[in-house]
Amino acid sequence: MTFAISLLIIIATAAVVYAIIKTNPNKPKPLPLPTGVPYEPRLPDTAPAVHWSDGGRFMVEVMTESRYQPALQALAGEHGDQAAATQYVATLMPDDHNAYENAAVAVFIEGRMVGYLSPKAALQLRELLRKREAKGQLSTCDAQVRGGALWEGKRLQYVVVLDVEPLEK
Repeated sequence: MTFAISLLIIIATAAVVYAIIKTNPNKPKPLPLPTGVPYEPRLPDTAPAVHWSDGGRFMVEVMTESRYQPALQALAGEHGDQAAATQYVATLMPDDHNAYENAAVAVFIEGRMVGYLSPKAALQLRELLRKREAKGQLSTCDAQVRGGALWEGKRLQYVVVLDVEPLEK
């Protein structure tokens, strides 16, 4: 009789453990399926609150992806073989709706999205905006589009550098 009760308890415990493992309550929720359209924030029509400058040093590089290269090529006019980089005014927009990065800062030149600040640089810029009482607002800085030179018959990638004090220390 004791053996039967012990066996029943063991079987019941195994069934409960199996049910817990099978349902996995700590299982992460799957990400939504891609829509086929990459996320791109919209630049609002508001005026920038701050214009940043670091005396023309252009030390902060924007993280660009291959999908921004056509826009950068159009901006630069395939200047890659020239020594001088093309200069613009970049708009920096805190992107609070980005599903992939909770503190993202998008970078636009002439209304075109050209990339994002690195996560660390984005946090630093947001802190600088908060200190200037411009939290979440647009800001601007001078920018250069560099690159695009021909190398072994192929055009090198374009990059954007910003004239804002170094944000990753």
